[in-house]
Amino acid sequence: MNMSQEVLDSTQYATDSILKYEQVYGEDFVAPGGKQMARELIGELNLCPGSRVLDAGCGLGGSAFLMAREFGLLVDGIDLSANMINIAQRKLEHYGLSDRVTLTLADCMEMDKTEHYDAVYSRDVFLHISNKSSLFKVLYRCLRGDGKLLFTDYCCAEKPWQAEFSDYVDKRGYSLHTVDSYAHLLTDAGFVNVEGTDRSERFIKTLGSEIERINLSEIEQSVKDSLTADWQDKIRRTEQGDHRWGLFVASKPSIKANYNG
Repeated sequence: MNMSQEVLDSTQYATDSILKYEQVYGEDFVAPGGKQMARELIGELNLCPGSRVLDAGCGLGGSAFLMAREFGLLVDGIDLSANMINIAQRKLEHYGLSDRVTLTLADCMEMDKTEHYDAVYSRDVFLHISNKSSLFKVLYRCLRGDGKLLFTDYCCAEKPWQAEFSDYVDKRGYSLHTVDSYAHLLTDAGFVNVEGTDRSERFIKTLGSEIERINLSEIEQSVKDSLTADWQDKIRRTEQGDHRWGLFVASKPSIKANYNG
């Protein structure tokens, strides 16, 4: 079962939690690595200026703003959290990017656009979605021929897991896959040139840098202590091997390739 808007907005993405996360990840961001990681991954898409991108689970809009400002892309950002979209919308208006970026409260499972986007980009969002086979079919349909999909997500090792990791996943309501399983799901949905890479070592380094940012932040000490403990737990679970972090890239076959096939 997928997380509902009401559950997300009242728990993990309550407004005060979002603002705390932003202090960890950096202004406008709520995904690992903040602006630096986003810039790197957007660059890997290698899109021409004017290309249209769907940012699925856009959060506070940081990646969408970056795509518009630095890469000249047109971006439709969607998110299931009303709290995220409300904050992101205020930022969008402040930055004056409304001619290049749209932000909408929406469920990516219900996208009805067909062959509309040159790329779909997402950061650590699909862990909230249980029916990934249907998700990838929706995203496949949204893409134009030769369109690209790039996303990062929490992943896992093969079961059995240690009790601590099982409890963590159950408490969060996450739906996790191994890196290889994700790659197979993408292939089954019709994607080609599928690459799934375990970036867990990079994840550990990123978490360490974020702990330093937490310690330098201006939030109260009790919150710092709580966030630091959470981040240290993530590092430990990843070092133990159950928690993994994956990067995935794939393409939709070109119309010509489909015709020739």
